[in-house]
Amino acid sequence: MESKLTNIILCGGSGTRLWPISRTLMPKQFVKLFDKKSLFQLTVERNSKICSNQFIVSNAEQYFLALDQLDELNKTKNKYLLEPIGRNTAPAIALACLALDKEAIVLVTPSDHLIKNEIEYQQVLKRAEVLALKDHLVTFGITPTFAETGYGYIEASSEDVKAFHEKPDLDTATKYLDEGNYYWNSGMFMFKAGVFLDELKKYSPEVFETSLEAYNNASGDNLVRIRHEDMTNIPEDSIDYAVMEKSARVKVVPSDINWSDLGSFDALYKELPKDEDGNTINANHISIDSKNNLVYGKERTIATIDIEDCIVIDTGDALLISKKGSSQKVKRVVSKLKEGDTELHNIHLTGHRPWGTYTVLEDSPGYKIKRIEVKPGKRLSLQKHFHRNEHWIVVSGTATITVGEKTRLVRPNESTYIKMGEVHRLANEGQIPVVLIEAQVGEYTGEDDIVRIDDDFKR
Repeated sequence: MESKLTNIILCGGSGTRLWPISRTLMPKQFVKLFDKKSLFQLTVERNSKICSNQFIVSNAEQYFLALDQLDELNKTKNKYLLEPIGRNTAPAIALACLALDKEAIVLVTPSDHLIKNEIEYQQVLKRAEVLALKDHLVTFGITPTFAETGYGYIEASSEDVKAFHEKPDLDTATKYLDEGNYYWNSGMFMFKAGVFLDELKKYSPEVFETSLEAYNNASGDNLVRIRHEDMTNIPEDSIDYAVMEKSARVKVVPSDINWSDLGSFDALYKELPKDEDGNTINANHISIDSKNNLVYGKERTIATIDIEDCIVIDTGDALLISKKGSSQKVKRVVSKLKEGDTELHNIHLTGHRPWGTYTVLEDSPGYKIKRIEVKPGKRLSLQKHFHRNEHWIVVSGTATITVGEKTRLVRPNESTYIKMGEVHRLANEGQIPVVLIEAQVGEYTGEDDIVRIDDDFKR
């Protein structure tokens, strides 16, 4: 399909509904759930067959996850816009459109949806492009297959939008399904960048003006960084509330594309391959007379006996057990975690950083032990800590370690010691990853005990 479309991929969202698989710093779009690929990677592959350019809008913390996963796909020539904080979809799309030619036709897609009928998908995009060329704002209405209460609905007459409706109760959703002219609101859109901006200025002028100011103050070309103080000035609003529900230019393209937003574990269960007993296939699962269960876990053996219609999610540092049909309540678990003194809602045992990864092996009062892996050619920030000493033992590769004014090479089975308050840096100047074990000793070993003096990644 020959096209000049630009795909704006929205990578925001904290993924609370799929906790503990999904965390703030590893949301569901980057988790590799399908054939060792993430939903983000599948989105990129699917839309790169149709769009000539891709524009990634991401939280600054997740930018490096996107970079790594695009590198795995050998798709490195992309444009990026980094938001220091999220302000919902209207500002995200506005900032991206401000960076494009006004006549550019954009396909706006979330990065965490699954679309399995790609042939029909390409057909509906062709129809949407015809409408977008006529200065319409196009949304995609998913043909509903059951009375879903977790989605908003679009009421339509052919391609004319009559009304947008909030998430209904079951009786209302059943009525929508019976009437046949209601569609699930997919959160995907197509329009000219300039037409969207004009409608945003008309119906949500404050969002437009503050987004314009933020973009004008931003730095970079192919990597556009929005300043924190500018982002906080933009009102938080969705594209639906800011524009789509108010504009007279809106059209809907009915789309029967085998779509799912994977917004719950019940939705995920439907999409994963299953064995003859209806359990999701998992090499770590031993099933004794258990049926129709979602069992997820890569680190430990999970044995189930005589259980049915359950969800069992094990991630090493957290275990979730739920009845199927109740997984929408996972958000309440995350809310309780946020109230407590824990990072379980925020990060996995393995944290991803622009220079590589770290895995917490042991975390106890007074000390913490980590496995650190640094990619070739990368280095951590020049930093110091106020509350801990650190011992580093190199396991593989050759580390370049700076402590104070001295820099030296540390090889496998060699170690170094960094006193509390000393300025230090870890770098990998070699061709293979550096792996080391770090033992932190001190009264406080939290991740926020870092004073960065110099940082390649501008954190």
